[in-house]
Amino acid sequence: MKTINFANTDVQISEMCLGTMMFGQRADENESARILDTAVAHGVTFVDTAAMYGDGLCEEILGRIIRGMRDQLFIGTKVMKSTEGAWIKESLNNSLKRLQVEQVDLYMIHWPHEGMQLEQMMSALNDVVVAGKTRFVGCCNFPTWLLAHCNNIAEQNGWAKLMCNQIPYNLVERGVEVELLPYAVAADICITSYRPVLLGLLAGKYQPGQPLPEDSRGQVDGRIVSWLDKYADGFQKFNSFAQDHGMHPAQLAVAWQRKSKGLSCPIVGVSSASQLDASIAAFDFDLSDAQYDEVTGFFDTAVKEESGGQFPNWRRSFSIVS
Repeated sequence: MKTINFANTDVQISEMCLGTMMFGQRADENESARILDTAVAHGVTFVDTAAMYGDGLCEEILGRIIRGMRDQLFIGTKVMKSTEGAWIKESLNNSLKRLQVEQVDLYMIHWPHEGMQLEQMMSALNDVVVAGKTRFVGCCNFPTWLLAHCNNIAEQNGWAKLMCNQIPYNLVERGVEVELLPYAVAADICITSYRPVLLGLLAGKYQPGQPLPEDSRGQVDGRIVSWLDKYADGFQKFNSFAQDHGMHPAQLAVAWQRKSKGLSCPIVGVSSASQLDASIAAFDFDLSDAQYDEVTGFFDTAVKEESGGQFPNWRRSFSIVS
């Protein structure tokens, strides 16, 4: 497993982030321990959890199974429910108890909320860094303007900045390519991504023109049917490309993400150790530039707009600054 620097620090993290949302839900504690052991054996050090996963159960299980290996891991968790200053501190204290640790490596705001008091929030996040309860702070699901605005507040006050943003990203959900990913490159912010296989659509679980598997998420999540119908041709080409290159579709989905500029770590969440073995193999596949462009072209999902001027290539700003 390759390692990268976490944001603009010299702290090394694994290129793959292990998502633990299934711990205590689809994976019991014994299977969760096998998943973690398998990940560590493959060199995975970055582990993502959250207070809201299983209403704290995920953190409790993780706290028990990381005993003896805490120093090997970079652990990130998230604020539950609110961004109010006092709650940020209380939520972290509760997470530390469940995880049975004195410090996490990354503490994140889980979702933005209407009416957020940003200065209060950033002050509280700085306080937990100063107190030694987390090494770094970050966010999830923040648009570019909000991430930049929060870090401007932090810079003005000499507070800890948001070093990471966790967002959904895959071959269909690509809106972050317009502003967020170029900003992350320019500001050296770590970007982790969830939904890399698009609820199973990029894992070959659902086939265009075929009935949905019984008891699958597709039976209750309307996005799956909508995406499957809208991008049917793309999914067929994607699956054929994976087969022709000796890859599982899920491995190709992760390999595509690894090639995408601005993306730091795909989050891989599984419910069994055998699934993890297959997922980790995706980190052995390095797509060429031509292959990346070919796979990207299967889906007409890039955000488009009229240039309105003489510089249409400047809309995506990777090439504007070095």
